[in-house]
Amino acid sequence: MGNLNKTQIEEMVRKDLEKVLKNPLPFQSLDGKTILITGASGLIGENIIKLLLEYGEEQSFNIKIIGLCRNKEKAEKTLGAFIDRDNIRMLYQDISEPIKIEERVDYVIHGASVTASKSFVAYPVETIETALKGTQNVLEFAREKKIKGMVYLSSLEVYGVLQNQADTVSEEDYGRIDPLNVRSSYSEGKRMAECLCVSYGKEYGIPVKIARLGQTFGCGVDYDDARVFAEFARCAIEGRDIILHTEGKTIRNYCYTMDAAAAVLYILLHGKDQNAYNVANRETEVSIYEMGKRIIELSGAEIGIRIELGDIASYGYNPTARTVLDTEKLEGLGWKPQFSFEEMIQNLIRYMRVEYNGKSGSFNEHL
Repeated sequence: MGNLNKTQIEEMVRKDLEKVLKNPLPFQSLDGKTILITGASGLIGENIIKLLLEYGEEQSFNIKIIGLCRNKEKAEKTLGAFIDRDNIRMLYQDISEPIKIEERVDYVIHGASVTASKSFVAYPVETIETALKGTQNVLEFAREKKIKGMVYLSSLEVYGVLQNQADTVSEEDYGRIDPLNVRSSYSEGKRMAECLCVSYGKEYGIPVKIARLGQTFGCGVDYDDARVFAEFARCAIEGRDIILHTEGKTIRNYCYTMDAAAAVLYILLHGKDQNAYNVANRETEVSIYEMGKRIIELSGAEIGIRIELGDIASYGYNPTARTVLDTEKLEGLGWKPQFSFEEMIQNLIRYMRVEYNGKSGSFNEHL
């Protein structure tokens, strides 16, 4: 990626951080602490790291970060210049292997996970192994270090398909997941990993909380990301019609990348042990089809939307459902989203356009 592209991305990240940090954040207890973040090169992990480093610098706090991930090249790309700061060091390993860190660690944020829908279908065994073996390795590490707090990054997919889809989904609501469908390797894996966390909390006193994330997008989404919002943005950038392989009736609410990062820290420091918290922006409820229309509208692309029904199972899609997360419990901790749905989409397109320009060698700066 050329220097111009790097500069554009750095400016987008800077604006995101400024917007979140302009309001006082109640994270003072992190001063002098060390935080292990697994999945450090992932979308949520990288944004948590950037927010922590910038917050620590702004407050003159001594916050140390250990970032754990598998791919050094990806970490260097997603973290950029942040990876060279003095108070972060990287550990490259598979989460399925035991974690060995000699120094003191005070907090853990566990985000390492298989995230691509097609992988849930193509590699269901590995998806389950990563969820369970990886999470147990993190919990054993947390037990050894006698940590002060931990957050497990879970997913809205633990809710399955609910019988009553007219209401928002609270942390106490659960629907059906078909265990005989290999696509359930992810959602069932997340459910069991949550149970493993609270079991370690009950039996061994691990102070663990759970963040149930809605789909999260914005600055930082890789150009080749397979999720639906990224495909829609790619279509707008490349001038291709959006093709849906379902009728696009699934309804969700979403969360901006940096808002989600801040939410995880609120849960880490102010959430109640062995409790789950939904993470989403309640103002972003939209169907897949409507999201496609919004992306076309906000990008100015002269494209359309076509429905070409296909084999849903082969794409790793979830069944059609309405899963709108109730965020009252999280907001009760003091968190509020800073980015509107329009800003989320605009920033997603801007970021992915810069990524596309880097791939194609062009430097189109238009939204």
